[in-house]
Amino acid sequence: MFAALKLSGLGAFTPEFPDAEALHQGLARWNRRRLAVQTPSADWTAHLNSDFRMLRLEGAFVEAFRAHVAPVVAEVPSDPRAFIAWFEALKDGGPGQWDQLFAWLEAEASLEQMKWFLTQEAAGEAGFDDLVAMTQVKLPARPKLELARNYWDEMGRGNAGGMHGPMLDRTIDGLGLTPTIEGTLWQSLCLANTMTALATTRRYAYQSIGALGVVELTAPTRVAAVAEGLKRLGCPPEQRKYFVLHAQLDVEHSRAWNAEALIPLVEADPACARFIAEGAIMRLVCGEQCFEAYRAHLWAHAHPVVYAAE
Repeated sequence: MFAALKLSGLGAFTPEFPDAEALHQGLARWNRRRLAVQTPSADWTAHLNSDFRMLRLEGAFVEAFRAHVAPVVAEVPSDPRAFIAWFEALKDGGPGQWDQLFAWLEAEASLEQMKWFLTQEAAGEAGFDDLVAMTQVKLPARPKLELARNYWDEMGRGNAGGMHGPMLDRTIDGLGLTPTIEGTLWQSLCLANTMTALATTRRYAYQSIGALGVVELTAPTRVAAVAEGLKRLGCPPEQRKYFVLHAQLDVEHSRAWNAEALIPLVEADPACARFIAEGAIMRLVCGEQCFEAYRAHLWAHAHPVVYAAE
């Protein structure tokens, strides 16, 4: 079932943007503008009109995406323990898991190929810290506390040198990467746009919790492979630090997220399990699309290393 799940033909979801690239570049530019720190301006009503149009496009995209994954989450269990078992099984059985791209990055990619990959990933990075901060608004106390702990870790526990966002920025700067919206595959923009839509829209709060939680669940194996690839290519520890840290820390984050956020929410409202599941599957499908597009660009004629689940 998971292998057959793809998200394609995005243009059909929003007739105003018959092209997936145009849709996601437009959403990416809008997200960059609307989330930036700003000051009052005389044309604020024009911005409101633009925002309304973009919110309709974003909403149509998300609703079409939800409909697309509906068959996968139709039978998600609502019992908390059974739901967590289903959720944790996504680590091995979800869309995009154990993609051969990452064994190739670890063992074979050249420095230029690794830099292209990281440029795409950087452009599709929506800022996990900000996504968590926006998602926690008005949550019940126990899940809110877990998201607060997660956010505090993202903030380096109050130490500027340990903040995760700037840590990634140091990797980008150290490798001389220059990510741009125009130079990024639409699949990577789609990932960032989806995560931003879920976190900034309160009707998708449960979906955002699922999407963020599945990142913590599935990221460690991927970032560990990237860290090893950077080490093989002679990149200094400072450029590898972000990936090494998340290969370890996200394992702990995932356990805590499941126990302190997901279980309490499903216990309080079993119906929310499906919405959490939607967000998780949507995030994994976005990742799967990226990996497929990256492979098509990087090694159409390569012989991939088999990257099998243990």
